Amino acid sequence: MIHSFIFSEGKLVGRDLELEALRLVRSDKGLILWVDLDNPTDAEIKSVLEEVFQFHPLAIEDCVTPSSLPKVEDYEDYLFLVMHAVDFTRQDKFATTEVDFFLGKDYLVTFHRTPLRSVTTMIDRYTKSIGAAPRGPDRIAHSLLDQLIDNYVPVIDELRTELEEIEEHVLARESGAQKLVAEILHVRRDFTKLSTIIRPQRDVIDRLARGDSKLIRANLLPYYRDLRDNLARQEQTAAGYSERLMMAFDIYLNKAAFEANEGIKFLTALTAVTLPAVLVGGWYGMNFDHMPELRSPHGYLYACILTLVSTLAMVVYLKKKKWF
Repeated sequence: MIHSFIFSEGKLVGRDLELEALRLVRSDKGLILWVDLDNPTDAEIKSVLEEVFQFHPLAIEDCVTPSSLPKVEDYEDYLFLVMHAVDFTRQDKFATTEVDFFLGKDYLVTFHRTPLRSVTTMIDRYTKSIGAAPRGPDRIAHSLLDQLIDNYVPVIDELRTELEEIEEHVLARESGAQKLVAEILHVRRDFTKLSTIIRPQRDVIDRLARGDSKLIRANLLPYYRDLRDNLARQEQTAAGYSERLMMAFDIYLNKAAFEANEGIKFLTALTAVTLPAVLVGGWYGMNFDHMPELRSPHGYLYACILTLVSTLAMVVYLKKKKWF
């Protein structure tokens, strides 16, 4: 699907034009054009990217081929950016959506395979005339990036909620070991994936914020620096949560080792308590010919008393050692 928006002097003057009309607008230097390709067909990709805008074949190839890492490429008269939107649900877990930007002097082309909240928000804002319309494609790009980065916050909050649940399960007396370890590893992978996306995106925004490209106006550089700072804060937050997760995992391992030691301790104490009975029974069960105490009519009673006394003595000793 192709969405197009034409701006002039801070006002939306047209939208969703036909391809022929797009070519005419493309040649009018006084207009600002934003074209959004939402899960386009091959024919739409060819018509817009190759015929209307005539982008470099390598840029088009990078656009239509999914990329796991953000990046920025500086072509002769436009910038090509690969960014990623993120989403997180308890059912589908962590998911990312690639969004590509072609930023020119008087146009912006965005490309994505699935609907994005950031793009939908910007379309609603412009069509409902909420606030002033942009006076440059770099402003549109900033607004989209700002929405995209803001949408990272709910994802980080969801991951924090899962982290807190894991911490509660770790400290609980009863917890499913296999399920808990699997959940820890799952959330760990989500944090790692989030960090691997945020860090290079921060580097991409940093290049834009430094003013390396003439396509970003000087008065917008502070806004791009603000985007970079937001990403830096989110990266630090994600790193902090990842460290908390590993601390929770260490606590879980220590707790499991402690519980195992307690079990071994109990079995050892049980063995020590039964040791006197085993010794007495083994000694008097050897059937020696000359054992005077066995000739006594009270020999059996003496053996029982010896067993009980020695067992109680062992129990008292273990209690003093706090093995019980």
